[in-house]
Amino acid sequence: MPLTREQMVQRVAKELHDGAYVNLGIGIPTLVANYIPPGVEVVLHSENGLLGVGPFPYEGDEDPDLINAGKQTVTEVPGSVFFSSSESFAMVRGGHIDLTVLGALEVSEQGDLANWMIPGKKVKGMGGAMDLVAGARRVIVITTHLTKKGGSKLRTSCTLPLTGKNCVNAVMTDYGWFDVDPTGGLILKEIASDLSVDQVREATEASFVVADDLQQIPV
Repeated sequence: MPLTREQMVQRVAKELHDGAYVNLGIGIPTLVANYIPPGVEVVLHSENGLLGVGPFPYEGDEDPDLINAGKQTVTEVPGSVFFSSSESFAMVRGGHIDLTVLGALEVSEQGDLANWMIPGKKVKGMGGAMDLVAGARRVIVITTHLTKKGGSKLRTSCTLPLTGKNCVNAVMTDYGWFDVDPTGGLILKEIASDLSVDQVREATEASFVVADDLQQIPV
């Protein structure tokens, strides 16, 4: 059995370190805000001009004027700062974001990322993804291992328009955690405890090596 969305997000949240400036992409990545480890203080950044994003509000407590870049209602924390999107992108492009967590349509074994459009389908635009993969110090992708049609999202090379090349440092799927070595490709470091390495290989188009110290993630 693959990992649940909550288990994936909890694993990614362990990568947050005290004092980091973190940007969370649209979709599953936004849930990381609800699982920040105790004792760890991070500053969450949103491209639309908010530094100091809090957890998602409880039902009935939403403020329709307080939203993130994905137009989801959010909360603010003490010390939050509001500014223009131009200043927000200047922070990203200036290399001031320590970590970004993004969703994906495809990730190649070289760490290329495609996450913004499928040709022929309407898209709202690139958003901040291209700037984030170029400007953030570390990029983690969180996504389901398979597409809705059962195809692998981890591919030998991306077939969709790229967001960035050689930009992904690690990938978290519902099958496990992969490090991305710029020269050696994907390394399976952690695996869902209900799955075997052979099952992961069968579901993965990209080639990968298995870490000598492969760890299990409890399901």
